[in-house]
Amino acid sequence: MEVPQSFRDMPRWWHGGAGWLDRLPALVADWCARWRLTVTGAPVHGSNALVVPVARGEDLFVLRLTPPGPGVAGQVAALQFWDGRGTVRLVQADVDAGVMLLERLDFEGSLARAPSLEAVEVLGRMMRRLAVPAPSHAPSTAGMVARRLTAMPAEWRRLGRPFDEVLLDRAMAAGARMARADSDLAVDGDLHSGQVLRGEREPWLIVDPVLLRDDIAYDLARVLWTRLDDMPGPDSILQHFRIAVGAAGLDLDRCRDGVLNRAVDYWLWGLAAGLTDDPRRCRRLVHAIDGPGEGGG
Repeated sequence: MEVPQSFRDMPRWWHGGAGWLDRLPALVADWCARWRLTVTGAPVHGSNALVVPVARGEDLFVLRLTPPGPGVAGQVAALQFWDGRGTVRLVQADVDAGVMLLERLDFEGSLARAPSLEAVEVLGRMMRRLAVPAPSHAPSTAGMVARRLTAMPAEWRRLGRPFDEVLLDRAMAAGARMARADSDLAVDGDLHSGQVLRGEREPWLIVDPVLLRDDIAYDLARVLWTRLDDMPGPDSILQHFRIAVGAAGLDLDRCRDGVLNRAVDYWLWGLAAGLTDDPRRCRRLVHAIDGPGEGGG
């Protein structure tokens, strides 16, 4: 097995990890021997993990390998918690090695390839499907928002006040309302079209969920900004927003708060990281959701 050059070129490896990449062919062979697997196709990848189609007899799986680290335990715990409810099913895992054996989904059937109106409706339904009682140790979205509220004004000033202060104030007020959430429902903290593939048990399954608890609407902004290039204007953005909210069975005003706060927060993060497209998308999203002329900049 050869490591795809496109995987080696990912920004994830610009500052380290070449040794792990070079060991990948041997790692795949080793884990296939341990778990009695046969490689059945060429590997695919995201930004951080290599996924290899494998089989054990007649049963088809994928072997997922990622650099060992503290994040692997959280990934495994999320898949174990939802146990196939709207998510890919975990078959085996070695947390210390960063290796998982997962049910096989359709690599070519990403929700990112579906029309955006269909995609946001599917994601809205998934938000609701995942909303079962969460473990108390899962990070709270209310706490995460509250912590960001303490940092956002200083970041806004450090970045040269990139938009009008009235917009920052509105995003802060929305965040303060989000920080009062008190729910025990499970939330996927990294939900977007690129994380969803076609399955057989269910039409669509999430491949890399992040387990949080509290506000189901927490990641609605990401659902929208990752497909914003498919939305030509404010009316289209609002249409997608309302479809997602309706599919999730959520309160429109609460969701507007969530989108406003999270999009402004990500706008600041994107500027600090030197991004160009994502801050532009967040600006468009904020102005559509919060109303034209509210934010300047």
